[in-house]
Amino acid sequence: MDKQNVQTNAPQPGTDFPVGSPPQYSPAAFPGPPGYAGYPAPPAGFPVQYQPMTNQPGGPAGVPWMTAPPPLLDCPPGLEYLTQIDQILVHQQVELLEVLIGFETNNKYEIKNSFGQRIYVAVEDTDCCTRNCCGSDRPFTLKIIDNMGREVITLQRPLRCSSCCCPCCLQEIEIQAPPGVPVGYIVQTWHPCLPKFTIQNEKGEDMLKISGPCVVCSCCGDVDFEIKSLDEETVVGKISKHWSGVLREAFTDVDNFGIQFPLDLDVKMKAVMLGACFLIDFMFFESGGDREQKLGVW
Repeated sequence: MDKQNVQTNAPQPGTDFPVGSPPQYSPAAFPGPPGYAGYPAPPAGFPVQYQPMTNQPGGPAGVPWMTAPPPLLDCPPGLEYLTQIDQILVHQQVELLEVLIGFETNNKYEIKNSFGQRIYVAVEDTDCCTRNCCGSDRPFTLKIIDNMGREVITLQRPLRCSSCCCPCCLQEIEIQAPPGVPVGYIVQTWHPCLPKFTIQNEKGEDMLKISGPCVVCSCCGDVDFEIKSLDEETVVGKISKHWSGVLREAFTDVDNFGIQFPLDLDVKMKAVMLGACFLIDFMFFESGGDREQKLGVW
């Protein structure tokens, strides 16, 4: 997905953005934790994210890495990249073994900025039995690695019920940055028809809401999950499952996502939104074994 398409699809209640305009969100929609005043701008002369980069270890050759920002105070190590961007692209990698014989393998993803520069790579760490017996409902650990090979974010999803008919054991995922230090949670909220989630901070306090469509089907179009304020009156971003083309959608479970959020959003909340993207992928767009893609919360 190129930059123009991501920008064109940026959310704004009641209207569409002109082609080429960046997404515009109200900074007041999410003020951040007490005392939060945003992260300082890079020092003068520091290379910006769209400058050419050479390949570095940690991902496939041929894709440039985003320039590594300098360390920042009160920012978990490795999350400095997220302070400079308001959009993330998540591309799942094709696994030939899955395509040829349907054997479920560990998912792998590239995480890029809107200029196509790689920020992280993400690798699932789940045993073979769990992947192929539990399918898309499986518990997993997902490790997100930067260009230096450091694990900077860990996502942990426990085994939970996959149906809205059981409201006492709904889906959730924990986001840690660095590994072992929780920075937030995504918790599914019970609703009979709509996929709804609550974004929580490291203390378990509700910060934002996520709401998806009643029918989660990406046939020839994108599927948008809007990120809203707690009163659900203001849209502050969105997670979009992008249409990948007829062949990819029909013969693989490879998915492409775009995440959009305010540039000055707390970097920890950006990491939590990234975790929400992976939970949504597994819940609604991951097909494994003899299971078909889900069309809703049922």
